[in-house]
Amino acid sequence: MFTIVTKALFTFVNVMREVDFTTELFNQYDRFKYKKITGRYIPYSSLTEFLDTLSPNLFTITEIGFSVEDRPINLVRFGNGKIKILGWSQMHGNESTTTKAVVDFLNFINIIDQSIREKILSAYSFAFIPMLNPDGSTAYTRENANEVDLNRDATELSQPESKALHAVFNSFTPHYCLNLHDQRSIFSVGNTGKSAAVSFLAPAADIALSVPAHRKTAMQLICSMNVFLQKLIPGQVGTYDDTFNINCTGDYFQASGVPTILFEAGHIDYAREKTRKLIFGSLLQLLKSISSGDFEQYTVVAYDAIPQNKKLFVDILIRKANVDGVLKDVGIQYKEQLINGSVDFKPTVTYVGDLSNFNGHREIDAVKQKIAINGSPDFNENVIVDEIMLNQSFLSIKIG
Repeated sequence: MFTIVTKALFTFVNVMREVDFTTELFNQYDRFKYKKITGRYIPYSSLTEFLDTLSPNLFTITEIGFSVEDRPINLVRFGNGKIKILGWSQMHGNESTTTKAVVDFLNFINIIDQSIREKILSAYSFAFIPMLNPDGSTAYTRENANEVDLNRDATELSQPESKALHAVFNSFTPHYCLNLHDQRSIFSVGNTGKSAAVSFLAPAADIALSVPAHRKTAMQLICSMNVFLQKLIPGQVGTYDDTFNINCTGDYFQASGVPTILFEAGHIDYAREKTRKLIFGSLLQLLKSISSGDFEQYTVVAYDAIPQNKKLFVDILIRKANVDGVLKDVGIQYKEQLINGSVDFKPTVTYVGDLSNFNGHREIDAVKQKIAINGSPDFNENVIVDEIMLNQSFLSIKIG
């Protein structure tokens, strides 16, 4: 079922071999990037404006339902091949990086040379929901307008957005599912001291964490993307814990017998433009691997060898500061807030104590200097930071 061979498929593989994938397509990314959508916040109107640029001769855009606040949920269909891929992004409204990558992939199909496009579209049929949670995306919240996490609504289907996704899953009957998310900047690749820039998961299919053939396929495809990414971000690819939860959409679809892959766009830069490019490249690598069948060379052992993520990063780590007479480490995390249509990063104290096992995206050795936050040497966790002083000198805490 999952290795589909057609004449068109072989032709597509030959094209991908003729065009050196890494140097000729990934390195042309700036040509495909849709530059009118950038940063962390994507207004719903920006997405619909982009969809209007897609050729109606290539793409079919339909409304598959409406959000709680009555915003249309758009499905983009393209291709007429036998391999069917369903992908959805921004079911968590404040996770926009993979939406940008999906936009770039759609733009790639829209403008790529006709010879390559025809081979892709004759091998694959795609169904993408670029923004499953338009209300949460508009408010920049994880949940939908009813304050429900759509990724915990797979069995109850209590929300209109969840019903729309499952209706597409049932009618489209995909061979592969791509569950596209963002992850916070707190994640490290195991204990390596490296930030998790991209992470994956082949969700469990049952509570026993067994590995039926379709879940193994998801694991093998992740291994293929990992090999590709290691050339670009060595040591910065992780996986997530696979504890089974049938209420999670990925677990539900995996349990339904369809290879399902969770994508998590992580931290390299705060605007997530670099990660956006990596997810775009991963999508192309996924197609190449499915078409060639080269993913079958990878084993479950290879998948298990990818380190699991741990929460061992803070945005700013001030080491060995004199906190009211006691040497302590201070960890600061940026909390994201939507203000006047853009995301503002509010530095907030999250840890005070021994953070010797942690890393910071920015690290400062206080060299035992006295620290004061908001003018006080006596501060607690969860304090929003307006200013930091080390021995009466101001310390910049702005991003960049």
